[in-house]
Amino acid sequence: MRGVRWRKVVSQVGRSATVWAVSTVTMLILAGILPDFQLQSADGDSATRIAITAALGAGGFGLLSALVWPLMVRFLLLVPALVLGLLVFFLNGALLLIALRLNPAARGDASPETAVVVAAVMSAVASATGAALAVRDDDAYRRRLYRLADRRRTPLPPGPVTHGTVFLQLDGVGHDVLEAAVRKGLMPTVGRWLGAVDGTGPTHRLIPWRTDWSSQTGASQLGILHGSNFDVPAFRWYEKDQREVMVCNRPTSAATLQRRAVERTGDGGLLTADGASRGNLFSGGADEQALVLSIAARRRSRANRSRAGYFAYFSDPANAVRTALSFVAEVGREVGQSSRARLRKVRPRVSRGGLYPLIRAFATVVERDVVVAAVMGDMLAGRTSVYADLVAYDEVAHHSGPHSRDAERVLARLDRSLALIEKGAEHAPRPYQIVLLSDHGQSPGETFRSRYGLTLGDLVRAGSGLPVPRRARRTRSGAEARAAVRAALRRPVEESGEHHRPSRRSEPIVLASGNLGLVSFPDVPHRMTKEEIDARHPALLPTLANHPGIGFLLVRSEEHGGVVLGAYGSEIPLADLDGAARSPLAPFGPGAADAVRRTHSFPHTADIMVNSFHDPADGEVLAFEEQIGSHGGLGGCQGRPFLLSPLALSAPVGDGAELVGAERVHRVLRRWLRECHGPQVPVAVADVVPDAGEVTGEADGGFGEPGGTDPVPAR
Repeated sequence: MRGVRWRKVVSQVGRSATVWAVSTVTMLILAGILPDFQLQSADGDSATRIAITAALGAGGFGLLSALVWPLMVRFLLLVPALVLGLLVFFLNGALLLIALRLNPAARGDASPETAVVVAAVMSAVASATGAALAVRDDDAYRRRLYRLADRRRTPLPPGPVTHGTVFLQLDGVGHDVLEAAVRKGLMPTVGRWLGAVDGTGPTHRLIPWRTDWSSQTGASQLGILHGSNFDVPAFRWYEKDQREVMVCNRPTSAATLQRRAVERTGDGGLLTADGASRGNLFSGGADEQALVLSIAARRRSRANRSRAGYFAYFSDPANAVRTALSFVAEVGREVGQSSRARLRKVRPRVSRGGLYPLIRAFATVVERDVVVAAVMGDMLAGRTSVYADLVAYDEVAHHSGPHSRDAERVLARLDRSLALIEKGAEHAPRPYQIVLLSDHGQSPGETFRSRYGLTLGDLVRAGSGLPVPRRARRTRSGAEARAAVRAALRRPVEESGEHHRPSRRSEPIVLASGNLGLVSFPDVPHRMTKEEIDARHPALLPTLANHPGIGFLLVRSEEHGGVVLGAYGSEIPLADLDGAARSPLAPFGPGAADAVRRTHSFPHTADIMVNSFHDPADGEVLAFEEQIGSHGGLGGCQGRPFLLSPLALSAPVGDGAELVGAERVHRVLRRWLRECHGPQVPVAVADVVPDAGEVTGEADGGFGEPGGTDPVPAR
């Protein structure tokens, strides 16, 4: 044992000496290139003295970075996280200047701006050298992961070592997109899990599941993490009783939705026992939270750990340099791709200028790196369950299209992140089951505005007899990455033209959620009926229902309770949808009627729910936002995400059954946690009847808690 320990010490010393030597050479090269960076006196020095000066400067810079930098980061908790990523360069430069001033040779000098450049290059070279030396050394690799995530392993309780579970959400990746990516060889890690690469046989099973009508992250993730997405009719909607516009990616709204779900289900969520939530809208009841939007609103509370993941990651200056360089490269990549699409006159196309290149780079680089680092740290700490969201594909697909080359390249990079997490699991103190899933897919298609020259709001105003602007205004996109950027900058998630508390006036409030639109009349305190709307605006409902870009409407009816309206005067009560001939819902496939009926039961459903046209032949929809890959309503692949689970876990559903709704996905994931002896989420005694077709513990020979079944929340 003593010999092994000494070999490890010698190996570590050797790696440190190599990094020091490479840093010294780098400093010498930079001194020869940069005129404002000197390692010799004005009178000139010998090569030996210059080399000694470089060695002492590199050593001092490395020592200060290792000792001082983590302490400096902890004093910067009031600085917005995204700003910290830029501030790191200037702080690194300051450390280099200090190292040169403390150099016993007293010959080094550099201007402040040059010091920033030199420090950045040296950090990047040192990071690359250390990583290269650690590739074949498991102990070094594990130590690097510890530093990357700023975690210390916690001892596991005595007894048999049980499996942990890592749930990785690929935001917006539909079942069809994942299958296509595997076939094309874009995702070799996923392909290996499915047995499609090396022929060794699958280790995972892949199934699709069907979302609710509101096919977006807010509704799906709330249901998956907290077991209830009741009364979430869309991504954004107006609540008349509160006189407030709710937006799923606004921190205050996310906190409210999470509180309501906890009150409805009676438990904290999927991750209540030793869980970690990373990069999500909601916490899932986890004690460890980072980059979680529902707690981002607690600005002055010590309990606000939403941005902790950024500081844990950026506490290593090499991480900051590497991520910053990748950030710049991604911005350049987006500018090049958007310019190419514009020159080739690709259609459909939306504007990708302004701040979008920075937002894309944040989602595809910064948030990805920080979340992956946090997940690996959680595994090395031995946490029982982890749920993390990677939003990169969703952001790019919104603006480039779900089947575009731009989006496919993002999938390839995400697959490398999956491989890194899988590699990190090998060094964890317990074995881990890795479950991959998505919250929704995306459906392609041009925007409603680009096809018809007006927005949904313009159409509603025309049908209501109100003046319509001559030029249609763009509807801002509400992608998740924008909220993450604003949270990192400590800016509230408010969009142009979207009032947090609109005044009660007779003009309707029109909100867009992908290809789902919501129309509310704020001056009427209750949900209006069809009869009331017709009396006030006789032309509104016919104008909407007969427009070629509209698929169907849902409104409340005094006579039938609720009705679906379509073109040519079609009006079908909700109770008669299943057997109706030529139903407006027919193009939207099986399950559409159930999804519409469920949304109709929500207390805060809008006065008029509007779903866009859908072409079953090519899967296209018409987004009411500026997105050519959209989700949020019914139609196409947006409502068909995937669930990829290890074969060691029980099947999600029985043979021939379909997994429908985020709430059922929650029950499946919770069952898997019980199989792995993970968090024991409380089960209500009255809710122990499984859904038809759902695999239960009894059917599989028994597992988990007595009865082995999951509760069925009210639908």
